[in-house]
Amino acid sequence: MDFIHEPVLLNECIESLNIKSDGTYLDGTLGGAGHSLEILKRLDGGTLVGIDQDEFAIEAAGDSLRKAHNGNKANVKLVLIKGNFRDMAQLLRQHGVDGVDGILLDIGVSSHQLDEADRGFSYKQDAKLDMRMNTDGDLDASHIVNTYDEREIRDIIRQYGEEKWASRIASFIVKARENERIERTGQLVEIIKAAIPAQARRDGPHPAKRTFQALRIAVNDELGALKDSINSAVEILKPEGRLSIVTFHSLEDRIVKDEFRIREKPCTCPPSFPVCVCGKKPELKVLTRKPVIPTNDELDRNPRSRSAKLRTAQRV
Repeated sequence: MDFIHEPVLLNECIESLNIKSDGTYLDGTLGGAGHSLEILKRLDGGTLVGIDQDEFAIEAAGDSLRKAHNGNKANVKLVLIKGNFRDMAQLLRQHGVDGVDGILLDIGVSSHQLDEADRGFSYKQDAKLDMRMNTDGDLDASHIVNTYDEREIRDIIRQYGEEKWASRIASFIVKARENERIERTGQLVEIIKAAIPAQARRDGPHPAKRTFQALRIAVNDELGALKDSINSAVEILKPEGRLSIVTFHSLEDRIVKDEFRIREKPCTCPPSFPVCVCGKKPELKVLTRKPVIPTNDELDRNPRSRSAKLRTAQRV
């Protein structure tokens, strides 16, 4: 299957980066290269860096970018790196890039990963229970549901999936695995359906949606990676460089909002102090007081964009 991905909030993301033609820009979640291809169009003598932990994304997106690069963008330096965006500062320096003018992060699972049944991300297709974005990683979803204790499974589903039936689902998982190991997404879906009362399953999203989201976040340490990535981004952004982050659920958006706020107003002095004595200086200026969300046209064209939110901050 081709790694095809319709980029979410494409125009809004490109506008948020305020691209300079000779600047250096990082797409930290390369995916299908939808955003990167648009960044590339606007460069003339600059540098485009793409990072992804998914080998399939690096190969497929790399082909698309190199084709465009070899067309009429040969004067743009193109750097593709397999790795996690949480390590962006270290990865960039290893490839001779000391600073960037803009960073774009599109957080979450890509359309390709959802559609590729073998990856085990989707509750709509029966497949091996995996969910690793980096296929070289040691931890997969099967390991969690088959070896973690009931309390750990409950906490993952409750915290990362915001699932009110987390306790029942965890209990049903533990009971089910006593009879046979849970190796397939289809098995897990049936267990979740059995755990959630019929009345609760009639309304709202698919009953397995929140649990699958929670397991994916846990397998890939997505929230930890997001926090680390903001630290790393601040480290390598040039003055007035911009960091734009697209999130897809409330946990991610809350992290971005809070981390941006802390770096905009880091002072820890009591309000009663007439002047700051803690010495902490602002690192970012928040440019989006409210998140940018998709237009109705985009929602009609790409329903997967419905929960997307874009926030942007500028390096002080």
